[in-house]
Amino acid sequence: MLFTVATLFFVVLTILVAIIPAVNNQNRNRPLPGAEPLSAEAAKGKAVFIANGCVACHTQQVRNVDMDKIWGSRPGVPADYAGITRTSIWQNTATLMGTERTGPDLTDIGNRQPSRDWNLVHLYNPRIVVEASVMPAYPWLFTIKDTPDENDVVVNVPPDYMKGKKGKVVATSDALNLVAYLQSLKQVQLPDGMPEPAFLYKREIEQSTTPGKGPDGAALYIANCQSCHQANGEGLPGAFPPLKGSKVVNDDANLELYVDIIMNGYDARPEYGAMAPIGTIMNFSEQDVAAIINHERSSWGNNGKKVTPEEIKKIMDFVKLKAATQ
Repeated sequence: MLFTVATLFFVVLTILVAIIPAVNNQNRNRPLPGAEPLSAEAAKGKAVFIANGCVACHTQQVRNVDMDKIWGSRPGVPADYAGITRTSIWQNTATLMGTERTGPDLTDIGNRQPSRDWNLVHLYNPRIVVEASVMPAYPWLFTIKDTPDENDVVVNVPPDYMKGKKGKVVATSDALNLVAYLQSLKQVQLPDGMPEPAFLYKREIEQSTTPGKGPDGAALYIANCQSCHQANGEGLPGAFPPLKGSKVVNDDANLELYVDIIMNGYDARPEYGAMAPIGTIMNFSEQDVAAIINHERSSWGNNGKKVTPEEIKKIMDFVKLKAATQ
């Protein structure tokens, strides 16, 4: 009788204190209006993400502290996680928010690094694109084929990283689904009228006293371009084009193409992987674009003409108008 009463007391208390409030909270919480449900491929990729232990090193939470600004435009809110449910009927909800940042936060990685080609190369061996990376390689997500099929997605891996293997590296469905999941991770804008949480403990940034000093082109390049085109501007053969000695970079007569590529991306297949519209995704201003161009034109032996934000703005306006009419 004592055991039965204690068990009933425990069950009733658990239902009242834990289960009912949790269910009630879940019913009241909904994804943000602009949130898109995972595609079938992304849902499978989420399972691959969990199965391979990615949650151990990568978080998906932008905390309300100033140092987290680099991971998203705003701190996370409960609605960001309303769509995360149990992995299966037998498995509990995975801790996708994470507990440790051995690697970068992935909350907004779909915007920060949207390139499928980059993500596939990075999964095959992170050191190909990030020399100092401590992330393990995931070669089992790929297969080697002497003659890839027509529908195969070939990953352009430099010969130095093939370890003597012959043939082409082909992404498996697991690799493609995992990348689809990573590309789906985008921070959703809050609805109009909903107060945005503030970042706390803001660091004081020393203002430049130099008249007319604009954005740091080198810093913008490192943050947005270096992962593909590399610190030395030489890119990766077969994957990402070099900027060192590039005709596009140094050609003063075709500045429109240069700006168009930065803002709207470019698909140079079969020579290189497609470039995402980084400028549009990151909402670059004419000052940002001018700073990046001037950095690239004055680095690695390039000697292109210096540009001004004013002439870049005219080209950006024209490029936007052309894109709208196509």
